[in-house]
Amino acid sequence: MGKTVLLLKLNQIAESEKFDVIWVEADERKSLAELLVPGIRKALVTISAVESAKELARRGLGVLLSFIRTVKFSVGDAELGLTIAPEKGVADSGDLAADLLELMLALGQAARAAKKPVIILIDELQYLTPTELSALITSIHRINQLVLPVLMVGAALPQIRGLAGTAKSYAERLFKFPEIGPLEEKDAIAAIQNPAGEAGVEFEKAAVHHILKRTGRYPYFLQQWSYEAWNIAEGRVVRARDAICADDKAIEALDDGFFQVRFDRCTPSEKKYMLALAVLGSGTQRSGEIANLLKVKSASVAPTRNSLIKKGMIYSPAHGDTAFTVPLFDQYLKRVVPHGLSPPGKRTEKSRKR
Repeated sequence: MGKTVLLLKLNQIAESEKFDVIWVEADERKSLAELLVPGIRKALVTISAVESAKELARRGLGVLLSFIRTVKFSVGDAELGLTIAPEKGVADSGDLAADLLELMLALGQAARAAKKPVIILIDELQYLTPTELSALITSIHRINQLVLPVLMVGAALPQIRGLAGTAKSYAERLFKFPEIGPLEEKDAIAAIQNPAGEAGVEFEKAAVHHILKRTGRYPYFLQQWSYEAWNIAEGRVVRARDAICADDKAIEALDDGFFQVRFDRCTPSEKKYMLALAVLGSGTQRSGEIANLLKVKSASVAPTRNSLIKKGMIYSPAHGDTAFTVPLFDQYLKRVVPHGLSPPGKRTEKSRKR
């Protein structure tokens, strides 16, 4: 729902306020240590140019070198230019939580001495392992207690609240968890009308209403539908008929790109699970109902459900509930996947013909 866009905007604001920004995009294939080290190194090198923080920044680089050698991974050129010795006895225990805490404290102390705040922006936070998330939360908690000028903002899918709470019970008190959903109607209208107006193009109210209805006010879909309607329109007014004609082109574009990319990441069993969720209808469904439709026990498909949650395809709004992370995906599945599933108590088209 635009979480990455928000992080990019925060990045822009932070840079304008003279923050050192560490940008991280979590990845299932990389460890948290691999992701953080290059940005922390860059921040410490920048801080070392400030006379009042030079010694603490050099110590921080020594701690970083100890951390790199302890976690034992290759970070490309992260060690280049570090002619100092590792800080012995610091960040070298082999325990991620303890070592990351030491590294973050060294960064925070150097930043305080330089009077230069640091912000860590982490996208796709849900990809961190429980151990990594716990270590990160512990570090930020200690930084917060000591009032060191290091901030963290993470963006993730909705399961992050539960993951953070499981990792550390105090996460609910330490962090704010603002939820990003569909745009408010006035903002969705502005997202269509304002850029068009700047280019001298007008969307009729009826055209805007149709686009809002078809997209559910999901930001990316608003862009896609408006783009297609604009291209169809003749002249400088986008009318309702243009927006209606845009439906097929917008859906085709989403099917071939946005939806298919997600679908292709999934295994056959995951695709079957998602299809069952789609057949049950839009919105939130009970996990037990999905299992019933698949004619299996809930426990037997729990690993598949968990895998789909980790991939960001579905999420659990509440215990036992399941929903897709993006709107209209259920409709995509029913369009492109041949199937014989039907909701309990409903007959298939084939059975009605018989």
